[in-house]
Amino acid sequence: MSTVSLDQKLALAKRCSREATLAGAKAAAVATVASAIPTLASVRMLPWAKANINPTGQALIISTVAGMAYFIAADKKILSLARRHSFENAPEHLKNTSYQGTGRPHPAFFRP
Repeated sequence: MSTVSLDQKLALAKRCSREATLAGAKAAAVATVASAIPTLASVRMLPWAKANINPTGQALIISTVAGMAYFIAADKKILSLARRHSFENAPEHLKNTSYQGTGRPHPAFFRP
């Protein structure tokens, strides 16, 4: 089992947080466009939306979707990186996740 210094752990954490930030920003940009188009189109075309959704409401709808997308994507990226790194640093006896009783391998979603 290899020992990892504190500096290496901090560098890894910094890299992981940067990757998560970029993934969240990409998701937020896509979600902004994906929510802005129907929101702005519906305000122009639907009489109910034109009467009841003012510019502040439109901005609130679009920014809420973008914020949710950012945090969901960043959280998913952090969890996937943490799982991958915890598996890489695990002892060998824990890495063998196959059950020896059957001749069939696990389905793909159980593999690390």
